[in-house]
Amino acid sequence: MAGFVFERLHHVQLDVPVGAEQRCREFWAGVLGMVELVKPPVLAARGGCWFRGGGVEVHLGVVPEHRPSAKGHPALLVSGLDGLAERLAAYGSPVGWDDGFPGYRRFHSADPFGNRLEFLEPLGAPAELPEPDQLP
Repeated sequence: MAGFVFERLHHVQLDVPVGAEQRCREFWAGVLGMVELVKPPVLAARGGCWFRGGGVEVHLGVVPEHRPSAKGHPALLVSGLDGLAERLAAYGSPVGWDDGFPGYRRFHSADPFGNRLEFLEPLGAPAELPEPDQLP
């Protein structure tokens, strides 16, 4: 090892358009139930907002010419995947089920700005699931 150890993922950042903060709050706090964090003043001046829930932290950063990634996305482990799918569908977000990840049930969705989101739930006990480096 090179003298360092990865501890955990601190946050994931997604781009949003200028002036999107209220819609971010509606989706990330209102629909997904995360808590909005107070940004440090020097960063708050840049716009955007931060949310946390269940050990997951998402930062939404403002970019003048927002274009969502076609493939890049956070993948969030959840309990109660069907309930989340119903909640997102009721909000009007897409829910596209995908059975191509062994050991998990999952679907892809999007935030109001087209940012791709993946939500997944283990099928069995954690000890039965393949490690990420053992997946095809």
